[in-house]
Amino acid sequence: MKAYIHARLGDAERGVLGRLKASTGRTESEILRRGLQLVAEEEGHRKSALALAGSSVGRFKKGPKDLSTHKKHLQGFGE
Repeated sequence: MKAYIHARLGDAERGVLGRLKASTGRTESEILRRGLQLVAEEEGHRKSALALAGSSVGRFKKGPKDLSTHKKHLQGFGE
């Protein structure tokens, strides 16, 4: 049994959907189903911060050990 959903799209999203529909010849439903598949695949391939940092982890021998926690090092950060 098929389920129906309703989605609110702004002008920009509606324009993207219209262009995709015209350029691919697919229906709006086909495009949205494919988009859901792509998001699901992307979620399955998420990497940890450690994996993304790769070979730079543990590379630096010098520097303060408390760089991310000591208030002295954090002064002015994010302002």
